Amino acid sequence: MTKGLAIEVIATKIFVVRGKKVMLDRDLAKLYGVETKVLIQAVKRNSKRFPEDFMFQLTWGKVQSLRSQIVTLNRRKNGASKRGKHIKYLPYAFTEQGVAMLSSVLNSERAIQVNILIMRAFTKLREILLTHKDLAIKLDNLEKKYADHDEKIKNIFEAIRQLLQPQPVKKKRQIGFHS
Repeated sequence: MTKGLAIEVIATKIFVVRGKKVMLDRDLAKLYGVETKVLIQAVKRNSKRFPEDFMFQLTWGKVQSLRSQIVTLNRRKNGASKRGKHIKYLPYAFTEQGVAMLSSVLNSERAIQVNILIMRAFTKLREILLTHKDLAIKLDNLEKKYADHDEKIKNIFEAIRQLLQPQPVKKKRQIGFHS
């Protein structure tokens, strides 16, 4: 069932929308092995379990901006699409909490196994982001520490240039009588 499903594959299905990491309904439906409309029907039957911070519907503008990142068409083996060129309905985006809630709505063995993998993928992404954040902080600290070095190095080169320039020759006083 889920043996061929890797956390890395799931992680590629996680997008950032409205500042939240989310998964789209169609990707979740594929992972759970159900049709998207079946997943949405189960969610709507249990709407009290899915407040706005667990699940929200995307706008057409957001769908267009995500279009380059995600495949929105189902393709047949010969490359022809099963349906039209455009999506019919606005997709739903599920946050990590919404995905966790899906396991109680879709009560199947596959749903439980897939949810475990999805939770691990969200955790792995969080760990990666924290690692990058730590590296970014260290880099900022190094930058601040050595920021004034550029100015000091310029001053050193300027001093060296001044030393390399010949000193102006002072006029020697002539000895004797001057007229």
